[in-house]
Amino acid sequence: MNHQVKITGGKYRGQSINTPGEGTHPMGERERLALFNMLGDDVKGAYILDAYAGGGTLGIEALSRGAEHVIFIEKSPKACKILTENGEKLKIPEGAFPFCGRVSDFLPTMTDRFDIIFMDPPYDKFEPSMIDELRSVLMWGGKLVVSHPGDPVEIEGLTILKTAKYARAHLTIYIRNFDDRDDGPTDEDIYYMMHSDD
Repeated sequence: MNHQVKITGGKYRGQSINTPGEGTHPMGERERLALFNMLGDDVKGAYILDAYAGGGTLGIEALSRGAEHVIFIEKSPKACKILTENGEKLKIPEGAFPFCGRVSDFLPTMTDRFDIIFMDPPYDKFEPSMIDELRSVLMWGGKLVVSHPGDPVEIEGLTILKTAKYARAHLTIYIRNFDDRDDGPTDEDIYYMMHSDD
């Protein structure tokens, strides 16, 4: 049975979208408000990946709050259908791209990097290796937001910026270290860092 959640901010604020229900755990309104307050203006104009997207709650919330592009990854055909229907219901313009498949199948096809990545997998499937896998497509200085059970874990190449607990869930925001590579930032990376607030 599908469930509904409301968008908490931005141009779609107050509108309801469907979530797949069984097998997923869409982030509640209180947690989403806290998360987007922590991210602040970083969302505006950002290139975002919503991994393990379910019905697309986090990515749609980001688009509502001014993200430039969001790519959604969801392997469940049912959830992917609901995600697509949510986009049609809200009349989301070009800028939202669903990918129906596994995260591990999508990442090797990516040449771009993301400013922000949302990672909210089913808790019974959560493994710290999932965080490390997504690190490879995160911009240096970019933020990886993880909803996870238990305490946050240290991941090489990432620094924990903030962590908070809500009921049985934790939210942790990691930032990718600028020295997380053998050759240091490229000219493209440096240009991005200097102009990220433009």
